[in-house]
Amino acid sequence: MLRLTGADFAIIAIYFVAVLGIGWYLKRRAGTTADYFFAGRSLSAWIAGLSFVAANLGSLELLGWSASAYQYGMLATHWYWVGAIPAMLVLGVVMMPFYYVSKAHSVPGYLKLRYGEGARLLSAISFAVMTVLMSGINMFSMAVVMKVILGWNIHFSIIVSTVTVGIYVALGGLLSAVFNEVLQFVLIWAGTLLIPIVGLIETGGWSGMLARIAERFPGGDYTHMWSNMGSAAANPMGVHWTGMVFGLGLIGAFGYWTTDFLVVQRVMAARDLRSAQMAPVIGAAFKMLVPLVVILPGLLGRAVLPVELVGETEALATGGHSYNEVMPLIMARYLTPGLLGLGVTALIAGFMSGMAGNVSAFATVWTYDIYRPVFRKDASDAVCLRMGRWCTVVGLLVSIGAAYLVMQFASIMDYVQALFGFFIIPLFGTVILGMMWKRATPAGGFWGLLAGTVSSAALWVWVRMDPSALSIIAMSGNAKAMAENLYRFIWSWVVCVVVTVGVSLITRPKKEKDLEGLVYGLTPIPSAQGPMFWAGVVGAVFVVLNVLFW
Repeated sequence: MLRLTGADFAIIAIYFVAVLGIGWYLKRRAGTTADYFFAGRSLSAWIAGLSFVAANLGSLELLGWSASAYQYGMLATHWYWVGAIPAMLVLGVVMMPFYYVSKAHSVPGYLKLRYGEGARLLSAISFAVMTVLMSGINMFSMAVVMKVILGWNIHFSIIVSTVTVGIYVALGGLLSAVFNEVLQFVLIWAGTLLIPIVGLIETGGWSGMLARIAERFPGGDYTHMWSNMGSAAANPMGVHWTGMVFGLGLIGAFGYWTTDFLVVQRVMAARDLRSAQMAPVIGAAFKMLVPLVVILPGLLGRAVLPVELVGETEALATGGHSYNEVMPLIMARYLTPGLLGLGVTALIAGFMSGMAGNVSAFATVWTYDIYRPVFRKDASDAVCLRMGRWCTVVGLLVSIGAAYLVMQFASIMDYVQALFGFFIIPLFGTVILGMMWKRATPAGGFWGLLAGTVSSAALWVWVRMDPSALSIIAMSGNAKAMAENLYRFIWSWVVCVVVTVGVSLITRPKKEKDLEGLVYGLTPIPSAQGPMFWAGVVGAVFVVLNVLFW
């Protein structure tokens, strides 16, 4: 635990004043629901692209993946490359025309157009639940940082972050969240880039760090990405390459980056179709660099932190350290007074960015996809705007309860991936079938989505009640919690697709004229040579990186 100097406190104070000032200034530009929920559809490709990445660069990245990098080694990098880049590029080149041309205000809004009210309402409710639970992660993560570095009370930290995010999102809506996310993206890099630089100097460079890890932990391979995945027993995650490629790369990644409204909302706010297509491509380019400030600190933890320092189970209950505290422990090791204030500000910015993203997405889906169609179909624009601001506050209050729920998990990412498996993976199966198969029917979409969600939750409960079930679901006795998540993605997605196809074949489909602009083959796709070219460039760099770190 370190004490902040006056300069450190000044940096943190300036940040809080800046984000609140941005929210107050942008309040005048949030006078309609289009302004409040979609930033007036005025974002450039660069702003939308940076916000697209920054909305995901919260505690999920800074705390969760540094913890997972310590826990599983370089395998955690897959969630940035295989688990992100291909899906982001496909979103930009293939899927954005459907979202943008259909003028859908959200992913549940697309399901309304494609399948009908039942699928829209089911997806909206499940997404609303997920966003407030995810927001709790950011609150808890910020409290962890303040506890480890500053010794602050966990309840005080949660209140400070909640009030600040609530004010600037309620004032300026999505536009305020987006501008603050771009600011937070810059701060995160400024505050954390020194950590890997100093850490690699201490350990003797990249090869020196890997040698230290191999010497200190001879029982596991923490330093390879692909070469140790021929067998589940050969890597710390206990996962076969099929789980990584299919569970993460083809199902988990596409589910999150193409159907999670938290990130898609930023792209939908772009000012035109070309900007909407370029934004995910720009975001993918920046995404490939993020492991420098997230995964590398976790690996440095394996190399330099005392071996007995970070425990796996019941760490917080016994007063010890959990995996979730690796990043703040590394910060306390490498950042001196003055720089520590910038580093703490970077973490606060990341946590608040994640909170703001979840809360703004929750407000949009609740207002457009639950409140207006279910409770007040004739609600005026002004009424919807007021509802959006009020449910921002309600969402934050519910998130506080979720923050205390997260404390029960040894690793944040185990909690996060469980939520994705419940809500996002089945949604991806429903969306992709709707876009690619015109025979998918409204009944098929609804029952497939419901079956996928229920099956994922049932598999998770099965493992909690009977830990031996993990080896069945993940098809290996060596599987760890993350491997279970990857294979549960596969099973729940398969259930969703099978049920959707089966029900669709025995029910009546929509007429083709009603599917124009919604289904591939019935929708004229505008030319996308610019986005296609740059997607190819980013894709080539992605392949090279995977070969280099094989």
